[in-house]
Amino acid sequence: MNPVLGLDISKGESQVQAFLDKGKSFRKSFKVSHTLEGLGLLVEFLELVQNETGKKPPVILEAIGHYDLLTLKSSWLSLV
Repeated sequence: MNPVLGLDISKGESQVQAFLDKGKSFRKSFKVSHTLEGLGLLVEFLELVQNETGKKPPVILEAIGHYDLLTLKSSWLSLV
């Protein structure tokens, strides 16, 4: 498996979708707020994907300015 997590970042919240492999989505997409609670949920979800696949999923996002800066500081991200 080649897991990946996609983030669509916007003001106040992000849409999250994970794939276990090409064309194989993992659960439904969902939104997380840009709060400590929301980011905690995102980290928990990343851990779920990692536990399911045995691999740390890279996180894909569009660099759109200041909304992505905090996300890029996370140890979960691999700049692609």
